[in-house]
Amino acid sequence: MARGRLRVYLGAAPGVGKTYAMLAEGQRRRGRGTDVVIGLVEPHGRRLTMEMAKGLELVPRRTMVYRGLELTEMDLDAVLSRRPQVALVDELAHTNVPGCRNEKRWQDVEELLDAGIDVVSTLNIQHLLSLADVAEEITGVRQAETLPDEVVRRAEQVELVDMTPEALRRRMVHGNVYPPDRVEVALTHYFRPGNLTALRELALLWVADRVEEGLQRYRAEHGIIALWETKERIVVALSGKRDEEALIRRAVRIAGRIPGSDLLAVHVARDDGRVGADPVVLAGHRALVESLGGSYHQVVDADVAEALLRFARAENATQIVLGGAYRPPHEVLGDRVVAQVTRQAGGLDVHVLTHERRERAKAPALPPLTGGLGRGRFWWGLVLAAVLLPVLTVTLIAVRGLGLAGELLVYLMAVVGVAVVGGLYPALVAALGAGVLADYFFVQPIHSLTVARVGDAAVLVVFVAVAAVVSVAVERSARRARRHARASAEAGALADLATSALRDRDDLPALLERVRTTFGLEALSLLQRDGSDSRRWFVTASSGPRPPERPEQADTEVSVTDELMLAARGRPLDAVDRRVLHGCAAQVAATWESRRSRRQAEALSERAVSDRRRAEALQAAASDLEAEVAAAHGALERLRERWTPSTAAQWAALCDRSQQAVCRIGALVGDVLDLSRVHAGALDVHLRPVDMDEVMAVALGDLGPGGHILTLEVTEDLPDVIADATVLTRVVTDLAAHALRRSPDGEPPAMAVGTADGRVEIRLADHGPLDVEAREAVGVPAPVTGLVPRLCADLAQLIGGELQWEVTAGGGLTAVLSLPAAAGSGNAARQAAD
Repeated sequence: MARGRLRVYLGAAPGVGKTYAMLAEGQRRRGRGTDVVIGLVEPHGRRLTMEMAKGLELVPRRTMVYRGLELTEMDLDAVLSRRPQVALVDELAHTNVPGCRNEKRWQDVEELLDAGIDVVSTLNIQHLLSLADVAEEITGVRQAETLPDEVVRRAEQVELVDMTPEALRRRMVHGNVYPPDRVEVALTHYFRPGNLTALRELALLWVADRVEEGLQRYRAEHGIIALWETKERIVVALSGKRDEEALIRRAVRIAGRIPGSDLLAVHVARDDGRVGADPVVLAGHRALVESLGGSYHQVVDADVAEALLRFARAENATQIVLGGAYRPPHEVLGDRVVAQVTRQAGGLDVHVLTHERRERAKAPALPPLTGGLGRGRFWWGLVLAAVLLPVLTVTLIAVRGLGLAGELLVYLMAVVGVAVVGGLYPALVAALGAGVLADYFFVQPIHSLTVARVGDAAVLVVFVAVAAVVSVAVERSARRARRHARASAEAGALADLATSALRDRDDLPALLERVRTTFGLEALSLLQRDGSDSRRWFVTASSGPRPPERPEQADTEVSVTDELMLAARGRPLDAVDRRVLHGCAAQVAATWESRRSRRQAEALSERAVSDRRRAEALQAAASDLEAEVAAAHGALERLRERWTPSTAAQWAALCDRSQQAVCRIGALVGDVLDLSRVHAGALDVHLRPVDMDEVMAVALGDLGPGGHILTLEVTEDLPDVIADATVLTRVVTDLAAHALRRSPDGEPPAMAVGTADGRVEIRLADHGPLDVEAREAVGVPAPVTGLVPRLCADLAQLIGGELQWEVTAGGGLTAVLSLPAAAGSGNAARQAAD
């Protein structure tokens, strides 16, 4: 039996029309005579989707009981028994109810396909296993239902159901996706324009990659080697030299100028067994390429140019980037690879890039002129040889009796002394000079550079050789001593850095300053890769003037982690310094991780506080709503029980009380919605100078008619405040209404507006009852347990103000709203301007 074929409608988010497209495909196939059934469809109450399902046979669902709840799932056995030609199965990544034969719905679909039934299904991009973590970073929502990418890759056809974020959000507002009570929360959280744009890009790129795989498979099956420039692919050839990081970065910049292009790095290894590039260097190049969004490849071949061209054509590349390597004059064929690739490239574009710091081929070299002891001791050794040898010669001439062997031993001691002071080259100069002096003054014929006897000549040769050997030994010993001293200094620097890190804890700038001064650098930056764009960097911490902001601006780069890099500007560091800097980078990484963990903990703490405040606010809302509902219910009961024509006045009073309670319930519901908007960050605030006189006039007017009595005292020359006029008016109105409700008859609340400590204060005092718990809580922000005080406190904080509560003299509560004053404002200033 032939296996069934799978067709998947893929979307970027819920609501783009996947289920509708699946049902439309079912109707199209049904119209041409195909046996189509609905195995399972989830219309989610969407009218257009349910209308599209009309006329299609529906296989009844299977009902299961799980934890006391009746749940339905696709009846797999019923669909298999029905054996249609095509089955429509919605939500491919769905997790089945425990007790079903398969854990996942895609496993049910696999059984249908194995039975020879074609399946049309739907899927959102965030449910693919390889993209679940990326989608979580974008939306902040972890996907519990995922399926392996291979399931969708095996589909015969994957069709993208696309919709712009703006169009999808309009569908949400019109109620075509979610019920009205869920629209606002969805628009301000998961369905934000940025989230939808990123998910849409993920879906487009994933489908584009599948199209590319199909194209490459077609080219391979038909043996097509000609270049099809359907997509820019840039191949950068790496030889394994240390300075090729610059070549990689320049290739990345070339690829970055072409949207949607791919970067492939390739290294051709020798196939003759000879040692090629340093594996450590290649590993660093590979990490850099992959961190910048490219892919790394390695091929084995004897002909480098032919291997590069063969690889480029196999990958359908359009451009090759080569490094114009420096070669010494004796390497006549140094640029043979570049010339051969350029000559045989055909339709490929070849870029030959040069770099002023290209690594030069190493040739055998003598030890440095100053040896292992430094430049100063080198010159002191030459001075000692120039002074000591003549003095010894004069002394030996005066003594005359040691014999040639004794005189040469004295000279040898002088050579050793010069070697100890000045190193190898001064010692060699001293050895040659001592040999010449011994020949001229102590070997027959005297005062001549000729040697009469063969034995004397042999003695002189042996002397010079022994002196040279001793000089080399002393030089090596000096180098070892210097390396040991350098190692001790490195260990001290690392220990000092670790102590500084423990002292500064998570102070990254101080730690970077310590590293910078330790190595004598001009500036040092800790760069972090942008999570949304691997080619972009931003400075996390820095030290020194004009710190590097990108790796290209640095003289030395050291990778700390996959997302962090130390970029240094200043003197070039040798291999030893770079090794120590790597050790420092590990300490920097630990400090950065500590700081990030601390910030995450603070963020979690703030979120916990916000959640607790939200829970308290909702509890307060529930209490207020319960009280108002009880009042309305009681009033209506009394209306029904006590109404008679003689009690019309009481009946009217009860009606008024019921109406007030219902209006109050409506206001509380509005306050709950406003509070949810504040906590969701969906309330737009525009801070600007606001005239308090206008705010007070509008706020008092919003209290409406009804004989409200409230005393008001406003200071002259009151400055403007920095706030949002609409939000501030709402806060003042709600506080005034709250005070009026609390104040007993005959004791109206009092409002005073003035200045204190450079801020504008609005004090609104009432004389209502104050229980013991509230009296003890006064002094803490927002101690009152009502919804309105909670909402006012949150709104005040949103516009940069602060709401506190105090005990009113004589009983009651006083709300103190403090707001920042605008500089150079006030009634006097406005009058002067007029």
